[in-house]
Amino acid sequence: MKRVLIARVLPDAVYPALEGLDVVRRDKTTPLSHDEMCAALHDFDGVMCTLGDQFSAEVFADVPQPRCKILANFGVGYNHIDVAAAKAAGLSVTNTPGAVTDATADIAMTLMLMSARRAGEGERMVRAGAWEGWHPTQMLGLHLTGKTVGIVGMGRIGQAIARRCHFGFGMDVRYFGRSRKEVDFEASFHSDLREMASQVDVLVTSVPGSPETRHMIDAGILSAMQPHARLINIARGDVISQTALIDALERGVIGGAGLDVYEFEPEVPQALRDLDNVVLLPHMGTSTEEVRVDMGRMVVENLQAFLRGDPPPNPV
Repeated sequence: MKRVLIARVLPDAVYPALEGLDVVRRDKTTPLSHDEMCAALHDFDGVMCTLGDQFSAEVFADVPQPRCKILANFGVGYNHIDVAAAKAAGLSVTNTPGAVTDATADIAMTLMLMSARRAGEGERMVRAGAWEGWHPTQMLGLHLTGKTVGIVGMGRIGQAIARRCHFGFGMDVRYFGRSRKEVDFEASFHSDLREMASQVDVLVTSVPGSPETRHMIDAGILSAMQPHARLINIARGDVISQTALIDALERGVIGGAGLDVYEFEPEVPQALRDLDNVVLLPHMGTSTEEVRVDMGRMVVENLQAFLRGDPPPNPV
């Protein structure tokens, strides 16, 4: 019987799908330590890992002949795994695309609305007992309907966000990416990110985390944005230069930001937490019961298929 490690607590509905495997459940919510990752590679045939489990080249170097042959990632993003090193060590890597698309797009819209309408700031005012009642110039924000949105990365999630903006809010959609996309709504392709950033009211990042996308939103891009514009990040934290963003928010270079991810999460700098013009969420992009169950079942499908000798449905 194949032995697998489930490295984090999963929704209860996922576990029955693991029938037929010798399953070890690590009932913790924290990432695997270096020693735990090495033990996982040495002692198991397959491992379910997820964000925070840093399977680096150094980890694979410390286990030169791993028993483990598959890392089944819980999540669509896998920049915490050195895939080249994993494959060189004889491991396959899988992920869970598709299951996360709509939930992540919904969080992008949540952040857009919260930032534009100053919802976080308003809630803090009410909770603090500082609200003195309605008046015509109270908490004036940005009206999203009819505005222009720029999507950085027009993959599954980027298109889902764009579709919500276009059909739900009548927004003019622009996008930046490696190539033009065929979509079922009007959208303008930009090959120059800085140029697009200068023309939009909301800039949304929706690209995979990788060395190529690290700090693609830097001080130059932020300085090109309009003073009222909002920046939304539901991708990976290091897609944005956190230092440059804090500076832009403090100096009023942009109107605000909405973040679900952070460059060094779970650390969130005090400078960000002190700002009223940024909405901060704790990486909630896929945080619904249905979606997390779907993701877990996709992980198990990848494990079960691979361990019985079939191609896994979602290789990377």
